[in-house]
Amino acid sequence: MAKLSSSRQKALLRKYALNVKFFMMIASVSVIVYALPKQAKFGYEYEKGRIWNQKDLVSPYNFAILKTNQEIEADEKTALATVTPVYQLNTDVGKQLVEGFKTDLEIKWHTAGINDKFKAQYLQTGISLLNEVYARGIFKPNSKYQQGNPNYKVTILNNNIATERNTADLLTRETAIAYCDNAIGKVPYIDRAFLLNLMQDRLQTNLTYDLKLTQRLEQEVVENLSITRGMVQKGETIISKGSVINDEAFQKLGSFKKAFEDNARINGNHTLVLLGQFLLVGLVITLLMIFLYLFRRDIYDDNRLVSLILLVVTAMLATLSLAIKLQWPGNLYYIPYCIVPIIIRILFDTRLALNIHLLVVLIAGFFVPNSFEFAFFEITAGMVSIYSIKNLLRREQFLISALIITFAYFVSFMGISLVREGSFSAIDWMDFLPFAGSVMLTLLAYPLIYAFEKMFAITSDITLIELTNTNAPLLREMAFSAPGTFQHSLQVANLAENAIYSIGGNALLVRAGALYHDIGKMQNPLFFIENQTSHFNPHDKLPYEESAQIIIRHVSKGIEMARKANLPEIVIDFIRTHHGNTRVDYFYQSFLKNFPEKFINENIFRYPGPIPFSKEAGVLMLADSVEAASRSLKEPDEESISVLVDRIVKYKLDQNQLKDSNITLKDLETIKTIFKRMLMSIYHVRIDY
Repeated sequence: MAKLSSSRQKALLRKYALNVKFFMMIASVSVIVYALPKQAKFGYEYEKGRIWNQKDLVSPYNFAILKTNQEIEADEKTALATVTPVYQLNTDVGKQLVEGFKTDLEIKWHTAGINDKFKAQYLQTGISLLNEVYARGIFKPNSKYQQGNPNYKVTILNNNIATERNTADLLTRETAIAYCDNAIGKVPYIDRAFLLNLMQDRLQTNLTYDLKLTQRLEQEVVENLSITRGMVQKGETIISKGSVINDEAFQKLGSFKKAFEDNARINGNHTLVLLGQFLLVGLVITLLMIFLYLFRRDIYDDNRLVSLILLVVTAMLATLSLAIKLQWPGNLYYIPYCIVPIIIRILFDTRLALNIHLLVVLIAGFFVPNSFEFAFFEITAGMVSIYSIKNLLRREQFLISALIITFAYFVSFMGISLVREGSFSAIDWMDFLPFAGSVMLTLLAYPLIYAFEKMFAITSDITLIELTNTNAPLLREMAFSAPGTFQHSLQVANLAENAIYSIGGNALLVRAGALYHDIGKMQNPLFFIENQTSHFNPHDKLPYEESAQIIIRHVSKGIEMARKANLPEIVIDFIRTHHGNTRVDYFYQSFLKNFPEKFINENIFRYPGPIPFSKEAGVLMLADSVEAASRSLKEPDEESISVLVDRIVKYKLDQNQLKDSNITLKDLETIKTIFKRMLMSIYHVRIDY
């Protein structure tokens, strides 16, 4: 079977891109709908203490009123109090220990030095006391049932025959020893210490606590409890318009919601529920695609990026659905909803992150209790998470962002709790733990971003931070082999970063591009004036055409080195475009001056391009030219620097180098002002004032 070439594969992908996009949308909607709970949505939102502003709610059928958790807990406590712990009586224990006592007496009698005529009395007294003690029963107390009173009722099983007793009638090993000690003391002619020593070794428990049987009895009692109290009849008003939702009304509404969902689960049309969910999720995904088409066409046209966005959205909603289906312990607020806007913000931009977060919360709101509260918590937290990492310049911003999100959750939690309860003392602060747990899980965004970068070949701000570290291999090599170029790149990075920060753009990206834009000069560093340390210039012995080609080749060499070092394409674009398609004018003009009669192919002296196609690349081109030209100023002052910057910017405009960079004339004025101010600071020019 013939294998398609790489170019043919790309052509086919471009041809069927729309079909692939449509397939991904359908797949995403299908997975989300499949994961969502298939039940009808209760049509009312309510909170305790609020006014019921809707019409009178009349019950369409009979339903039982559910007990509150407090009522159920009180019933369980009362029911469990009726269950007495079960002890199993082992009659063989007493018999075996009595026989053991006889043996002990025989062994130790000969060394006791007691007259043999008393032996029968010792034996009879010991056996009688042991039989009496084991007949009463020896047990080990259980603190669970004492509850401030050392005595409690127990059930004793003897051959499956149950007898109710009180522990006051039973003996512990300690009380049994004391009882025997007291009884022996009343018998004349007996060595009390000798006989008691023999007997206490044979005093063991013959009543054993049966934990499994007791727990089974407790479970049966709890299971037989009713979880309802009273009924609401068909046609009865559950709550009237304008009424306050008090405890009783709140419980009736909760009971009605449960009855509604149970009824819908049994009698509802699951196909229609499925259709409704498909329409809702389909609408959300379609709105997302429309947003990308209208405002982020670059992402919309790249199915690789679209698939990443759909994967993140689908995974979050599927996780929520799984939590609802499995009824995870705790709370649905443990799920890290803020992880979605953080990932999208780091990998793409703020607008897209906010748009996607809103759509995810809207869908989730259909399937969680207290939808309005949920939406308020998550929308505000998502907005805060996006704002807190607007410019990701340091890794610790993730931790700072987590603290800010936690604070936002806390303010929302306290505000909603006060509105609902009207009292600080009524707030259950343990309910805030799910939000704190959610923020901790949000830190998983960091490894996920790394994974998505590798899987989808995306460059995030985190990667750019790593690339701008001057200890990165390529930059360290450039600092050693081409120190002049390295210093030039640092100055260009500072100029470009400040300019792009002022006019709006990705400052980290432009800094990374500036640091790497001239790495191709490491191939022949001495052919570039900033690396020449003596009066010798290797260009003096070369034809102008060859010198121009050496200068121009630093672009292609830089691209080659960058790809070998696995630099992101978005950074390589700065290497490719930082000279646009301008001429190497010094060698071109020198050739014309020295060989006016010769025909010259101007393309020999022109960079291959392309011209900058982003605001960041355009700013870098200007910063590179301005910084390089400023080094030729013999006496830099305010006027000469100002003239230089104006001339270079005008030249780039005249050469149509900035027409694709989306830089406005207003932006250019801002850029020139920043360049002039920074260059004067670099060259220590004193401004008159």
